[in-house]
Amino acid sequence: MKLTDQGIKDIKQAPQRVDAAAKAIEALGGKLTGFYFTLGEYDYVSVVEGLTDEAGASFLLKLGSGGNVRTTTLKAFTKQELVEIVKTLP
Repeated sequence: MKLTDQGIKDIKQAPQRVDAAAKAIEALGGKLTGFYFTLGEYDYVSVVEGLTDEAGASFLLKLGSGGNVRTTTLKAFTKQELVEIVKTLP
């Protein structure tokens, strides 16, 4: 995630926004398993588990509409999921 001008202006409220996001994720059936403030190109990285793609998209639209961050998503697969994917190769 990258902070917007609005998000950096109201940075002191960031911890409360993260807590609210975690609760919203849980309400959709997922869990925020990691959240990091980072240095470099991105300001935050979060790890969310247990959401369907549709629930995740819904959450990200709601998050983005708040105006504090812009998101970039990355879907990750576990090693075991990789094993299963590779088994399907001809």
